[in-house]
Amino acid sequence: MLKVDNLVVNYGAIQAVKDVSFHINTGEIVALIGANGAGKTTIVKTISGLLKPAQGSITYEQQDLKHQSAPAIVAAGIAQVPEGRHIFAGLSVAENLQMGAFLQHDHAQISDSLQNVYKRFPILKQRQNQDAATLSGGEQQMLAMARALMSRPKLLLLDEPSMGLAPIFINEIFNIVQAIKQQGTTVLLIEQNAKKALAIADRAYVLAAGKVSLHGTGPELLANTAVQKAYLGG
Repeated sequence: MLKVDNLVVNYGAIQAVKDVSFHINTGEIVALIGANGAGKTTIVKTISGLLKPAQGSITYEQQDLKHQSAPAIVAAGIAQVPEGRHIFAGLSVAENLQMGAFLQHDHAQISDSLQNVYKRFPILKQRQNQDAATLSGGEQQMLAMARALMSRPKLLLLDEPSMGLAPIFINEIFNIVQAIKQQGTTVLLIEQNAKKALAIADRAYVLAAGKVSLHGTGPELLANTAVQKAYLGG
């Protein structure tokens, strides 16, 4: 579904991503793990069209994304849940969700999408008229995920979904990620909680200093001594 080849992304004179290559097959959960500053979020922003690569290619369903705008990439079927959630304070939960469908014009389809996300996230239905800023951190993360799903993506980019959440919400978020996959959406999961990410990932890549240092299946990397020492407290 997605192929990233020899990707280089710069912030001014700083090379944040250095010759990274990976791929995602339809129906997979693929995780990118690594320490802060490894380049994970930069990669997600580049796939989404928010940053432009200095070198390399990004191909999605045989389409070159390198020169596509962010709205065009959403329209093609890729949605991002950004690090830090970035919900719209001052708007209700329902209004935040409607913002996720901004490229859609079929009102029946938008209504159907809304009902689907309310089924998946019943707490959001209960709070649909509440200011999104008043939700708990875990509820805001669910809202950010639901908002992205309103665009009916084929590929969902999840950037640090467990960051700053209580353990009970972390477990729930990872259960939701698995459910999203089971219902047919492919997932790229960016996550510092390596143990949780690898436990649900079909495959994963370890990033260090802007490069891929290891890759394999989730179980293979969970059992890898170097990964255990660096990321799992082993």
